[in-house]
Amino acid sequence: MTQRVDLATVMDRLAIDEVITGYAVAVDDGDWSGYRALFTPEGRADYRGAGGIEGPAADVAQWLAETMRLFPVRQHLIVNRRVRLQDLGGYPGDGADAQADYVNPMRLESGEDFVCGGRYAFALARTVGGWRLRSVTVREKWRHAAFPVPAAG
Repeated sequence: MTQRVDLATVMDRLAIDEVITGYAVAVDDGDWSGYRALFTPEGRADYRGAGGIEGPAADVAQWLAETMRLFPVRQHLIVNRRVRLQDLGGYPGDGADAQADYVNPMRLESGEDFVCGGRYAFALARTVGGWRLRSVTVREKWRHAAFPVPAAG
């Protein structure tokens, strides 16, 4: 590979990382227009592996907006990102797949804590506007509900 191809690969990985981080921030902040903007026009999301729905990103964003009202406090931690860029004979293509593990602590309106963890599978495409999600699939591996401890008094 040439230095130019190496630099393009690094830039692609940084841009993909920004999309994945933007995904977590949009969900945590309830920025549903920002969430939808991360997807290609035909982009889909699949939350069935965590008890949710599957469908076009716009429909899933609407479902998330309703569902996340139960959790006024939420914070995604996305780690162990593995990005695989499409390889066109030593040159990067316009597609990529990424997997990333997540831990997602949330607080219910009642004050109870809920934490879940699992793995995301992202499929991305390079578009005129930059990298966008073609799909995201959530595979929850575990969950735990913790009840608040009364304050010492």
